[in-house]
Amino acid sequence: MAINYNGIQELLRSRADLHARLNLMPYDGTPEIKERGDGKYLYVRKRVAGKLTSTYVGVYTEELYNLLLRNAREIRTIRKELRHIEKELAGAGYSENELSADVLNNIAFARANMKMNIYDQAVLEGVATSFPQTEEIIDNGKVTGMTATDVQKILNLKHAWEFILDKDVVASKSDYYMLSHIARLVNEGFFVEGGRIRGVPVTIGGSSYVPPLPNEIDVKDKIREITEENDDAIDVAIKLCLYCMKTQIFLDGNKRASVIFANHYLISHGCGFLVIPEKEVPEFKNLLVKYYEGEDITIISDFMKNNCWKTM
Repeated sequence: MAINYNGIQELLRSRADLHARLNLMPYDGTPEIKERGDGKYLYVRKRVAGKLTSTYVGVYTEELYNLLLRNAREIRTIRKELRHIEKELAGAGYSENELSADVLNNIAFARANMKMNIYDQAVLEGVATSFPQTEEIIDNGKVTGMTATDVQKILNLKHAWEFILDKDVVASKSDYYMLSHIARLVNEGFFVEGGRIRGVPVTIGGSSYVPPLPNEIDVKDKIREITEENDDAIDVAIKLCLYCMKTQIFLDGNKRASVIFANHYLISHGCGFLVIPEKEVPEFKNLLVKYYEGEDITIISDFMKNNCWKTM
C-alpha cells in the first residue's frame, strides 16, 4: 500500500492542534455541585489512574456552571476527534518515530522559556504588555488593563508555540503547509482564513519597499530550496524567518508566523531557539527595514545569530 505522506502530515498537524487545544482548557472533568451548609460549590470530577478525583473550582454561580458544562462538552468532542485521527493514521500506515535526545531536550528548553519568548514576540509586534501581564494571560487567559486585541494576540502566540512544541509537529517538515498553519493560529480571531496566501497589495510602515504579490508555487519552492541548503541549522532558520517576513506572505501576522516557523525548523534540529529580545527590538527593526530595502542579508543575519539565538 502506498503511503500518502501529505495526508499523514495533515493528520499529524490536526492531532497536534487538538492536543494544544486540550492543553489550553482550564478544567478537565465533569462538573458537580456540592452543598455545604448554606453554600453551593463547584468541583470537576475526573478518573485518574482508575481513581475518582474531585477538584475544587469555585463558589457556585450559574455562569461558572455553564462554563464548566461547555468546557466538558468541548473536551469530549476533541477527544472523539483525536480517536478518529488515530484510526486514520493507523489505516494510512503511520507509526511513531522516536525523536533524538537532543531534539527532546530542545523541546523542553524551548517550553521552559516559552513565556519569555511570547513576551518578546508581543513586544516586537507593538503589544502594550508587561511580562507579568503576559504571564497572567498565558496562565489564566485574561488580564485587566489591556485591550482585547492585545490579549488575543498573546493567546494566539501561546497556541502557536504549543503547536510547534508538540512531538508530532516537531517530527514534521518545515514546509509551506506548516507555515500556513502557524499563520492561521497567530491570526485566529482576526481573519477567517489567516493562513491563506495574500491576494492584495500591502505596504510596510517605515519602509519604501513594496512586496510584490506572492505566488504560492514560488513560495513553496523557495521554502523547500532554503531547507535543502547544506548549511548550519541556525543559518537556514534565519533565512526562513527573513524570507517569510520580506515576502509578506499573509495579510497580517507575518513577523509572528515567521519567527515561530523558523523555530519549528531550529527546534526540530535540536539547535536551540530564535527570539528577538525586548532590548534588541529597536535595532532589529532598523536592520529589518534596511534588509527589505536591499542591504545584504549577512548583516541582519549576523545580528540575529549574536543577539537572538539561544542554545542549551
